[in-house]
Formats: sequence, structure tokens, C-alpha cells
Amino acid sequence: MTGSARTDAPETPEPVLLRTEGRAAYLTLNRPGALNALNHVMVRRIDEALTAWEHDPAVRTVVITGAGERGLCAGGDIRAIHDDARDGDGAASAAFWRDEYRLNARIARYPKPYVAVMDGIVMGGGVGVSAHGRVRVVTERSRIAMPETGIGFVPDVGGTHLLGRAPGELGTHLALTGIPVGAGDALLSGLADHFLPSESLPSFVADLAARPVADALARHEQRPPRAPLADQRTWIDACYAAGTVEEIVGRLSAHGDPEAKEAAETLLAKSPTSLKVTLAAIRRARRLGSLERVLDQEYRVSCAALGSPDLVEGIRAQIVDKDRRPRWSPATLAEVTDVDVERFFAPLGDRELGLGGAGAEEDRR
Repeated sequence: MTGSARTDAPETPEPVLLRTEGRAAYLTLNRPGALNALNHVMVRRIDEALTAWEHDPAVRTVVITGAGERGLCAGGDIRAIHDDARDGDGAASAAFWRDEYRLNARIARYPKPYVAVMDGIVMGGGVGVSAHGRVRVVTERSRIAMPETGIGFVPDVGGTHLLGRAPGELGTHLALTGIPVGAGDALLSGLADHFLPSESLPSFVADLAARPVADALARHEQRPPRAPLADQRTWIDACYAAGTVEEIVGRLSAHGDPEAKEAAETLLAKSPTSLKVTLAAIRRARRLGSLERVLDQEYRVSCAALGSPDLVEGIRAQIVDKDRRPRWSPATLAEVTDVDVERFFAPLGDRELGLGGAGAEEDRR
């Protein structure tokens, strides 16, 4: 974490701030007390702004940043999802994801440069509103992750598409463990494009009002820091190429590298069901190809997760009670059957997201 934004700060009246200056339009996620976590209102306002700016000839570039000093966005409002899954029928969460995933697809194909300033914490839904953009900037403070397996969920917002395309098995490692990575590893994994020191961000963002993106980048971009995962590729690629999560854990445990053994221990603390569904989702995403088709799959998986006991339990343990002692059900990998996994990918009939139908535009990344 960076900065010291208070978590008990009052809710900001405007959760998304919009302004235009010169050739740029600026979108600021503005819930710093909640680390700019996304809710349904915010998703809708972002989408409305993108519509207006797409048709405004004065706007040449769109820039997204996060208010406060801690990060761009910590993800979706998972406390609301917890309450909906526990006490409601899941309809509110499904409606939120429907609009959120459509927004993710829109960002990926937005016709104007979409510049995402991925400073500080960028997790879950924060990755969805940034890593699909055309220009993705990280800093020495960036901490980027898809930590869903730790709360009984599965990477979404196009995360399985992004991680499925990472070199070798890096994406599988990041998806299953949920570990955060810094700037160097984000660049290595294909989650970002450019490194800027955080002290340059105010000048860079201001320059975009007067200069094309390439010119602004040329003034501020610097050599990125090293990527620690590059030195771990040997055991990552060998271990995560296994056919099952059980075999992955076995290979990691048996490997001589201490970091491989640590990864095995990390996996064994995650939801067994989430691990198996995530591995299947990553591998299916590679075959699906386009972002739209992957988002359709993720929507099926997310809706199915609402009926899984691990989602409510995982959020309870990590966010609500914060005892960090989730009681997963089933409790072991061996107890999660192929039938259990397949249930998450079952068609939704008339409730399908429907982005990847005939004629769906291919993702440009």
C-alpha cells in the first residue's frame, strides 16, 4: 500500500469526477476511503462519459486515474456482492457484472487512446478498467493483482483473457496464487506498457491536455525496473504446465526452489473450488480467443459463483470478519470433482452476456 488515506472517510458525493481540458478528457475514480472500489453507479457513469467523449471531436485522449494516494482501484465492491449472495437472490451482482464486463469490452475497443494510470493498488475490477486500455502506465508504486481465489471467486473483468495471454505459465501462476506484482512484472506479463516514476505523473497527466500521447510519453517514460518473475520462469513454466491443480501443487512442492514451495503453500490456502475453476477458465480462455468471448465465459462463471458457499465465506473471512480463516467447502482439492467445476461453465440461456456472438469484434490486443 502507498499513502495513508483513511478507510473511515465519509462517502464522496461524486464517485466519478469528469472534466475536459485541451485535447484530453479526465476520468477520476473518487472513492479514496474505499480505495476507489467500483460500484454499479460508477460503472454506469464511466460508460456514459465514454459515450459522450467518443462523439466529441475536441476530445483526442481519455485518461483514467484514481483519487487519493493509495491506488487506482482495489476492485469491485465485494462487500455488496457478499451481502447480495448471502441475503438476496444475486440479481444485483449479476446486473453489476453485466454492465461492468460490457464496459471492459468497450474500453478494449475504444476508438480514442485510453490512458490508464495504474499507480498504487490496482486489483480485480481495477484491472478491468485499466489493463484493457490502449496505453497502460505503471510506476514504482504499482501493485497489480487478480486475487479472486483468496475470496472464493474466480478472476473476471477479462482477467482470464489477459493472464491467459501472458508469456509461458506466468498468467496461470498469477491467477491461481493471486499475488500482486510490481511494475517490472506487470510489463513482463503484458498487463502494462510503459513505466513512469510516480513523481512524473502530475506532469504527464497535464501534458496529455496539450500533446499527443506518444509525445507525452517520450517526455516522461523511463527504463522499467527489473522483473523478478523473469528469474522464476524455469520453475513457473515447468510446474504450472501440469494438467491439474493437484499436480501443479505436487510439482511446486517437489521443486528445489524455495519460491516454488512458497507458491504451493499459497495455493493450499486458497479456495479449492476456485483454484480448479480458475485453471479451467484460463485454459479455455486461451482457446476462445477474443476478449468478448472470454467475458461471456467469465459471466457464466461469476453468476455460478453466487451459488457457491466459498464466495460468501471467502469475503466473510477476508473483508467482513477479517479473521483470515476461511472454511472452504469442499475443503480439499481432492473433494472438488470435474462435475463441480463444469457447473460453473454451464450456459445461462436467455441470461447470457452475449458479447461474443456472431460478428463480435475481435479484441485488438
